[in-house]
Amino acid sequence: MKKDFYIEKILTAISHPNRIKILKLLRREKVMCGCEILSTIKIEQSNLSRHLNTLVQAGILIAWKEGVKMNYKVANEKVFKILDIAEQLSEEHIAQIVSQ
Repeated sequence: MKKDFYIEKILTAISHPNRIKILKLLRREKVMCGCEILSTIKIEQSNLSRHLNTLVQAGILIAWKEGVKMNYKVANEKVFKILDIAEQLSEEHIAQIVSQ
């Protein structure tokens, strides 16, 4: 089913620690250029480009060029609900493990 394909694409795109960091940054800052993201999460530029491209291709980020800078913002803030739910689930799971 086509819908399942897009669900998988979205979940796969956000399932990397660096991409989660990027989304958390953009949640706070709303719009950032690639150079600002790079200086904040401190990974190789080529890795950042790959992660940003993955998020853009999945429809999670919107990218546009202003002069020589590429800017990025979240396409739909509902993606933050996914992150929030995943964070809650992980906290509950950790609490369960600790209490055993």
